Amino acid sequence: MNGKSDTVRTSEPVLQKDIMDVIRNVRKRKNADSTKVSEEPMPGKVLYSVVPAVGYTLSTGFTGIISANAALYLSNPASTNISSISSSFNYTQYNQIMVPVLANIWTKNNGYNIVIDWRFFKYPQNTYGLGGHSVEINADNIDYQHLRLHQSVLKRVGNAFYAGLGYFMDYRWRISEYDSNSDVTQYGLTRTSMSSGMIATLSYDSRKNSINPEKGLFANIQYRPNMTLLGSNTNWQSLTVDIRKYIHFPAGSRNVLALWNYNWLTLSGKPPYLDLPSTGWDPFNNTGRGYIQGRFRSPNMLYLESEYRFELTRNGLLGGVVFANAQSFSNWPALKYDRIAPATGLGLRIKVNKTSRTNIAVDYGFGLNGSRGLFVNLGEVF
Repeated sequence: MNGKSDTVRTSEPVLQKDIMDVIRNVRKRKNADSTKVSEEPMPGKVLYSVVPAVGYTLSTGFTGIISANAALYLSNPASTNISSISSSFNYTQYNQIMVPVLANIWTKNNGYNIVIDWRFFKYPQNTYGLGGHSVEINADNIDYQHLRLHQSVLKRVGNAFYAGLGYFMDYRWRISEYDSNSDVTQYGLTRTSMSSGMIATLSYDSRKNSINPEKGLFANIQYRPNMTLLGSNTNWQSLTVDIRKYIHFPAGSRNVLALWNYNWLTLSGKPPYLDLPSTGWDPFNNTGRGYIQGRFRSPNMLYLESEYRFELTRNGLLGGVVFANAQSFSNWPALKYDRIAPATGLGLRIKVNKTSRTNIAVDYGFGLNGSRGLFVNLGEVF
């Protein structure tokens, strides 16, 4: 790390505000309701964001959400990235329940990065078959419960380079199919499935703030060999490549051009159907804004997205984004890529914590053949 703050310097300091400032109004105390952009938070001070919300997506219908995020620096902010822990409880119109616990912890001087992704899903959801040519009229409703326990520890091995190991487990039970999609039948669907294996990760991360990056590069390669020796139903291997770049554009402004490439590949073996790469089933469920979650699925997925983030108010309270993405899934069983599904959209950002730069992200995306939907996040999409 270069030890410099991930903050744009301007000739005139701009007093920042978040939604809590607006709610409290701080009784007109001039300096209590604002924080200069250049100010750094103290190590060990926990920054909380708690947001009750109502959302809507194509896959969930209306959703009641209570999201909580805690962020803090475990050491000097000049040399240590901000750590974050977040969780939420989500209950949807379609009787889905989602309870994630996510943590991204950075130790002193970024010596270690501890990443935790634990989730419980009770998740009836449609699937549409395999490959890029699947059609919505072939929707097949599948109900299941899912426990995800993903955890890894990475050690810094160079200036922003990391290497580490971890263990991933995905257990699904009470899997039931209500319709008869030919692809699901041919591929195979069991009442329970277990994918269990160690993972190896190589990573480069020059971002100072993973909640809402303003500049830097993140590149992550993860190899996952699932083994019957560790409880997997079958032996199969996957590789994910996740690359994200953030550029101030134009230079000197606080506006950000963000670029994302996410590739999710099956190297060998036959994953359980619900473990196959699929739209919106990346670790943060954010790929494919503009399409229903699970709209495309196959053994291999290629994905690109760009987003332009800009301020609507100089105090940072409100911002906007425009985005475009494209996804391509290999056919099955031929594994040939011959179709691209693009989408585009726009969104609003509302600052809920100015120090950690945590936003509520509300986006509306448009895909092919009339596909569209509203997408809500606590924190940036990538």
